[in-house]
Amino acid sequence: MIRLRNATADTFRSLRNRNFRLFFTGQLVSQTGTWLTMITQTLLVLRLTRSGIALGLLTASQFGPVLLLGAWAGMVADRSDKRRLLLITQTAAMVESFALALVVFSGQAAVWNIFALAGVQGIITAFDNPARRAFVVEMVPKDQVANAVSLNSAVMTGSRVVGPAAAGALVISVGFGWAFLLDGISYLAVIYGLWAMRPSELFSGPRAKRGRGQVREGVRYVFARRDLSVPLVMMTVIGTLAFNFSVTIPLLVKGPLGGTDGTFTLLFSAVSVGSLIGALATARRRTVTGQHLIVAAAGFGVAMLLLAVSPNLAVAFPVAALVGLSSIAFMTSSTAIVQVLAAPEYRGRVLALQAMVFLGSTPIGGPLVGWITDRFGSRSGVAVGGIACLAAAAWGWRAFRRPEPSVDAATVDAGELDRATAETVALAR
Repeated sequence: MIRLRNATADTFRSLRNRNFRLFFTGQLVSQTGTWLTMITQTLLVLRLTRSGIALGLLTASQFGPVLLLGAWAGMVADRSDKRRLLLITQTAAMVESFALALVVFSGQAAVWNIFALAGVQGIITAFDNPARRAFVVEMVPKDQVANAVSLNSAVMTGSRVVGPAAAGALVISVGFGWAFLLDGISYLAVIYGLWAMRPSELFSGPRAKRGRGQVREGVRYVFARRDLSVPLVMMTVIGTLAFNFSVTIPLLVKGPLGGTDGTFTLLFSAVSVGSLIGALATARRRTVTGQHLIVAAAGFGVAMLLLAVSPNLAVAFPVAALVGLSSIAFMTSSTAIVQVLAAPEYRGRVLALQAMVFLGSTPIGGPLVGWITDRFGSRSGVAVGGIACLAAAAWGWRAFRRPEPSVDAATVDAGELDRATAETVALAR
């Protein structure tokens, strides 16, 4: 019993910080609403078009602004008070959700205005994402950064368990508009949490000074360091072809697996259950190495291939959970590496670049995977993602094995590494 209590306390140790506890609670409510809207948008576009390309274009509308604005938005995060910036972005996102509800309730819902409002949300996300992820580091001491990152991932993935299931229930029972309305209301939780924080208890680092060429400087900083560039290149490949669940899963369920809208939301929730388990498991890990990153990417690839060949829903549900577990293990490892190793004055720009290659790769990968599913079948779209993960893992393994002058192989330890003066380290032993 004592051992179990200690393990639980270790898993949730960053919640001892009041500011992070407020943020964690608000995010749990708000992100559930966000996934409620994302799944509802997917179901609405699928009902209007029944097209894989249309679903891909929806994701392109949602994440295209991240690709276009991501680096500049990261510079804004580096220069800004991140708490105040998040208050602005979360309020704007709330207004956008209410606008979606108004469009549906007024009977004016069409593909063009759904895409347009998704684009507005994408602009908000471009600024919100680097600020929110960099802000996690400012709410906890440096020895709790890896734990806070994992718990923040647990919030994001835990919300995907409830959000998709709620979307299916609401769409079936009361319609699309109520889902969008509830999402708008859910933003009040995180807005209150940000407002109620104590700024004096934040662990804020130095802000980047205003100047010309800061975006280019951030890019050069990343690609001068293999420990940052390799995870980002892997994320580019995997983000483009594998993380297209909102395109591949509904078409797989409603195609060869013979499911319905409700079945799709439940299978998406199964992915999220696996993600939650993976996030909580990695929250106990105090160190992150390149081996964690490579193994997680390879596991993600195998799981995707198994999902592609699943003969029925009974097999697909547990495999979907495995997809979620391995995908969040890859995401958490990559994020922890980048957050711990990036110097404070570059962290916003580095995280923005990560968001660009992950979320920003969707405008390319979403329509491409949608075309593949329309042309060759939904199983092919899932299989392409699995092959991409395995290829990225193989490339990353070779990249980390190449000798780098004057750098010793080391483990990234969030409790010992000084994030302000972090040296370049090799991530694999």
